[in-house]
Amino acid sequence: MICTLANSLFLAGCAPELARFRRAVRHVEEEQQALLLATIRTNAGTEFGKAHGFPSIHSVAEYQKRVPLGDFDSHRPWIGRAASGAPNILTRDAIRLFEPTSGSSGATKLIPYTASLQREFQRGIRAWIADLFAHFPGLLQGPAYWSVSPVSGARQKTPGGFPIGFDDDASYVGGWQRRLVKAAMAVPDSVRFTSDLDAFRYATLLFLVRARGLRLISVWNPTYLSLLVDRLPEWGDRICRDLDPRRAGEVRAALRADSPPEIHARIWPKLTVISCWKDGNAASPAARLAALFPQVRMQGKGLIATEAFVSFPLVGCDCAALAIRSHFLEFLPAGSDRPLLAHQLDCGGQYAVVVTTEGGLYRYRLGDRIQVTGHFRGCPLIRFVGRQGSVSDWFGEKLDDAHVSRVLQEVFAELRLAPSFAMIACDTDAPPHYVLYIDSPEPEELLARAARSIDGRLCENFHYNYARELGQLAGLRAFRVRDGADIYLKAAIRNGQKAGDVKVPALDRRDGWSKIFGEGLPRT
Repeated sequence: MICTLANSLFLAGCAPELARFRRAVRHVEEEQQALLLATIRTNAGTEFGKAHGFPSIHSVAEYQKRVPLGDFDSHRPWIGRAASGAPNILTRDAIRLFEPTSGSSGATKLIPYTASLQREFQRGIRAWIADLFAHFPGLLQGPAYWSVSPVSGARQKTPGGFPIGFDDDASYVGGWQRRLVKAAMAVPDSVRFTSDLDAFRYATLLFLVRARGLRLISVWNPTYLSLLVDRLPEWGDRICRDLDPRRAGEVRAALRADSPPEIHARIWPKLTVISCWKDGNAASPAARLAALFPQVRMQGKGLIATEAFVSFPLVGCDCAALAIRSHFLEFLPAGSDRPLLAHQLDCGGQYAVVVTTEGGLYRYRLGDRIQVTGHFRGCPLIRFVGRQGSVSDWFGEKLDDAHVSRVLQEVFAELRLAPSFAMIACDTDAPPHYVLYIDSPEPEELLARAARSIDGRLCENFHYNYARELGQLAGLRAFRVRDGADIYLKAAIRNGQKAGDVKVPALDRRDGWSKIFGEGLPRT
């Protein structure tokens, strides 16, 4: 009853935003322009606004002329002053906290969060939730699991005293709706204070198993959930001892089933939807997760970055709809710095995303590349392709993450490989070469064949091919790893990332992974 009431109130608060979105998709150009001009008016008196002539900007074209395309480095001096406590730098709205983010390498970046930025996120979240619950009303009747990450240490603050980092996923919802989400959570957020990763996983899995009526699971990385349920055979007896007798009997009977999918279906018979990343390099782990829960609807997350809420899924659409009511969006075609607007995108085109937000990011290159797959009325539908500018270039080879991701997906599909983990990185030890780190039970011969095929297709890149011809790089090799996703996750946590946010890239630009994954495992 508590879950049903909390979920129903949550839906009631979300439904109006879905209605507003459905009206906006018929007037994408006008909606986006109004959003931009409102942001400019609000922040005209800030130091950034004064420096870029915000008071005299009255159109998108004037804004693009006055404000150059930027990235974190161009915003860094402004963000640094704001983090030190100076007011009215990027936004009129007061900064509440800074959320850390990082790519596959490089230092942590701190993104300012304001109440108005949180409202921009909430517009996308509410439209998604209202659409999801409207199509799956049974979700109202039971608890949900919203990703909770373990605390990696004491919560830090900026020099100006601002907190660094949200507590959990429910924080994105904010306000009174956050309390409703918490009331219907299968796993309490207090679990995040379990600092030991195995203890955190056990506590999370225990709460999930207790929730027989679990209806919805929302995580970021599909591997994150796979790693949890993979521990059921190992921890099953211990979990049953920590359950009440009736539930323990049900779980023991379920664990005697013939296969993991059947076990999961018996433990969580009401589970309806799993929301997680499905695009780019997450496609293979998402497919594996779907095989573990064949009775469940898998829904992609859309493109949600720390900096901006770009798209959200709609039931019945293969890809995610642009969140045209969240931020002002621009799109750069490949090889061009002349942006297009949301209403100008072509089906099939690939673009780099540029955002302007109420958090104080102006014409900010997000670093993500998307492809337009169609339209929902007038609103583009998109899928994530890869990271823009994520290039590995040790010897002039200039390998690009999006190209590597596409090659891996093609080769794995052709060879019918479904690894639980796969990533390419350079091993600079003589002779330098790229390595396919792969977690798969398939024979060595098949992994070696995959490595040869991947190497051949990477040679479509002129620079990689030239480095191979010059002997600067030897051929790509396969390196079988065990528990690859778990090892990568722990390495990322040591590097300061949240467990629930870790996304395995197709291409990691760092060296040294052979030592991390363990020397002595067979190479092919």
